[in-house]
Amino acid sequence: MDDVLQRIEQEIPRLRRYARYLRREPDHADDLVQECLSRAIAKIDTWQPGTNLRAWLFVILRNCHINEIRREQRVVSLDDDSPASEPTLTVPGSQETRVALAEVRNAYLSLSEEHREVLLLVAIEGLQYEEASAILEVPLGTVRSRLSRARQALRQALEAGRGAMTGGPRRSATEKAHG
Repeated sequence: MDDVLQRIEQEIPRLRRYARYLRREPDHADDLVQECLSRAIAKIDTWQPGTNLRAWLFVILRNCHINEIRREQRVVSLDDDSPASEPTLTVPGSQETRVALAEVRNAYLSLSEEHREVLLLVAIEGLQYEEASAILEVPLGTVRSRLSRARQALRQALEAGRGAMTGGPRRSATEKAHG
């Protein structure tokens, strides 16, 4: 039991990252992680040893988020004038690095919600397609398709951003040689 609790503790940074993606506000994200951990510990006997603990925790976190959204839809907030806080990155290094990261961030944010979520789970969190499929409750083929389209859209957004900065689309070495 202590081993499982220690493994759960090791997953907290990943849970926080996913919660921040889902909630966009650090305080709400931390509350979501706390609720997830409480549920996971209370229902630890439902986890089957030998299965992926991280995926199990992500499913719990996502379900907690969905439940929270449903609760919020039933309650109307009268003081909802505060702007949503954007996550900020602290980036040491050159201006070039900051510009490149800003380009990637803007391209990522230009993607649809479905594309951002599948990229977060597979590319950032390193989950297997099957695990992402279970967490998102969609077929495996849908995960593959979304991921492929997300990567393509991300490339296009990055290329469009670079083209805008240089005054036109970038040409590959092959295009430059032939024309």
